[in-house]
Amino acid sequence: MTLDPTYPLFPIFAFVGCILCLIPLPWHLQAWNSGTCFFMAWTALACLNQFVNSVVWSGNAINHAPIWCEISIRILMGASVGIPASSMCIVRRLYAIARSQKVAITRAEKRRAVIMDSLICVLLPIVYVALQVVVQGHRFDIFEDIGCYPIIYNTLLSYFISFAPPLAIGLVSAVYSLSLYEFNRRRLQFNAFLNSGTSLTSGRYLRLMALATTEMMLTTPLSIFIIYLNATVSPIEPWISWADTHYDYWRVGQYPRVLWQLNHLLVVSMELTRWLAPFSAIVFFIFFGFAEEAKRHYKAFFAPVTKMFRRFFPASPILPSLSSKKALPSPAATERSFQPLKSAATTATILPLHSATETVVSTESFNKTLYGFEHDPNYVIDIKAPAPAYNLQDTLSPTSTERTLHSDITFSTNHTSRRFTM
Repeated sequence: MTLDPTYPLFPIFAFVGCILCLIPLPWHLQAWNSGTCFFMAWTALACLNQFVNSVVWSGNAINHAPIWCEISIRILMGASVGIPASSMCIVRRLYAIARSQKVAITRAEKRRAVIMDSLICVLLPIVYVALQVVVQGHRFDIFEDIGCYPIIYNTLLSYFISFAPPLAIGLVSAVYSLSLYEFNRRRLQFNAFLNSGTSLTSGRYLRLMALATTEMMLTTPLSIFIIYLNATVSPIEPWISWADTHYDYWRVGQYPRVLWQLNHLLVVSMELTRWLAPFSAIVFFIFFGFAEEAKRHYKAFFAPVTKMFRRFFPASPILPSLSSKKALPSPAATERSFQPLKSAATTATILPLHSATETVVSTESFNKTLYGFEHDPNYVIDIKAPAPAYNLQDTLSPTSTERTLHSDITFSTNHTSRRFTM
């Protein structure tokens, strides 16, 4: 039984965020938006990590999967730098576009931009994770309802290795955000760049800038708060040696919720840290999941699916119903349908031809033509009197008179008998 008030809301948000932020990935890869792709990858990885931890350690703090915890804490460390670094690459590219003197960007320039973004978004987090071993006090801790969590020894060196890099990346992103001013100042030249055949539109430019600004406004204050929390809540220990910092390194701390929730600042820090990834994923999808380009890709994706369903489930024709009054013709309409056709040039009357011999009418063919009685197999057709014989010459004769054809037809069932006169 878990005491977490956000369960199962948080696992649902984390899993949905992991899916949502990957939906726009194909067309951003097509547009060579490497910074945006790295942002989606790091956010999805962080959401998946938080989802697994919140489900496995819901209501317990047992060390179920030590190998997973080793992987999980490194994903958490890498995402703490990878997400703001990806945001910095986004705003850095937008700033370069706004300041560009050329209308078009060559393929070689795009390749160099992708390589630079890869170094910032992949190599920098790897180096950051590797350096955490220097200040990592012991293996990891497990908090009930939170999961695996890295533990950093609170020394002065930790502020330079662990706490300062996310804040520094956020401040650099703030400097690059000046591209908004550059964008407004050089709007005409920027429109010429957009009309040069590039996949970047003004709407996508502004959405990318809004995403980077939103992420910067989230991570930078959070980094400042974490630095303040570590500097005020617990004393800063002096760095003595590697052996002193890593004494009893392989131990695993396990804390039930009733204990760690007593520290209010610790609760706020953990909740803000773990909710950052799902919130970033949802914000990203709001910016890019409802754009016109996204709608076009949705239609292209679901077109084969709808075509397959139409092939296996074709639309059936609507049959008339006996219970519907609109399905049966009215007597007046029936009478009008048998009115003779008169030509304006002559007085000849054209009547429908009937055979004078006795006609054998099948129940199936006749029922399909009269009032839709094919649904009742109990009706039996009995033709009492066939129509009289005549020929076409008499009919077309100017002196011929209109002849009325009568055929008494009786419909009988096991219960009732109905007679219609035509």
